[in-house]
Amino acid sequence: MDSSQAASGVGAYQDPVGQDPAGQDPAGRSGPSGAPGSPGSPLPASIDQLWDRRNELGPGDAEARAVVTAAVDALDAGEARVARPDPAGGVSVDERAKRAILLAFRLLPMEPSGAGDFRYHDRVPLKTRLDGVRVVPGAIARWGAYIAPGCVLMPSFVNIGAYVGSGTMVDTWATVGSCAQVGKNVHLAGGVGIGGVLEPPNAVPVVVDDDAFISSRCMVVEGARVRTGAVLGAGTILTRSSHVIDVETGEELPRGEAPAWSVCVGGSRIRRFAGGEFGMPCVLVLKRLPEGSRHDKAVLNDILRDHGMNG
Repeated sequence: MDSSQAASGVGAYQDPVGQDPAGQDPAGRSGPSGAPGSPGSPLPASIDQLWDRRNELGPGDAEARAVVTAAVDALDAGEARVARPDPAGGVSVDERAKRAILLAFRLLPMEPSGAGDFRYHDRVPLKTRLDGVRVVPGAIARWGAYIAPGCVLMPSFVNIGAYVGSGTMVDTWATVGSCAQVGKNVHLAGGVGIGGVLEPPNAVPVVVDDDAFISSRCMVVEGARVRTGAVLGAGTILTRSSHVIDVETGEELPRGEAPAWSVCVGGSRIRRFAGGEFGMPCVLVLKRLPEGSRHDKAVLNDILRDHGMNG
């Protein structure tokens, strides 16, 4: 979808589907603040000026709409990103990019659109910049998401502001929420939910680093982090506040992070309450993998079986 199409409001968006309602990072981590200038942002400072008077804006503001449309189009083309891992191991957030998305919801008018026999009535168009991407019928990607060449989209959903690196498979019924950042050569298996974090604009989104393997029906939400090469066993739920425990040492690791080159599964830890002792959810690190390991499903199944997970 190019800028001229988006400026006319072709397509649809009502609310940030896939966005995590929690939004705020409980650990207080965030990238550079956009109000003073979002250091290093490729997007114009005029986005911040429009944000300051957002309550005055509407679809009739053609000049503002053109600025915001160009900014979201830069996200769509991969020329800008909502967030990116930094060399220190953290995540830098471009607050200005998130503000551009939120402003688009105000500035783009509701308009009808269609794809074949399907009909829509919404604000943000579907993505059309898909060079080098395999898109299976039933897959939906929205304008403002970047999907790199070499990706495969099975019938799935990728929302505005998301970034999906080259060689990544988004498998059937998987969801990549608004502003989620997914690296290269990642496998998001069937039914995986990668939550989005759009608001507040300085909140860190979910980040899945390169070479990760997210098994079926996992949920990674609320700004959680899956580090390079990590494997999440089927059905694992990882949130920003999840306790992460190494079963070999009993050590409690940084909350809300699956360690690099590890195999993790959902588990429980016993906590005492006034009414008795109850199991509270956590994530267990079962095994550390050699760095650079290729994720062989048979080997992964053996690891899970050795720990009583598969039969």
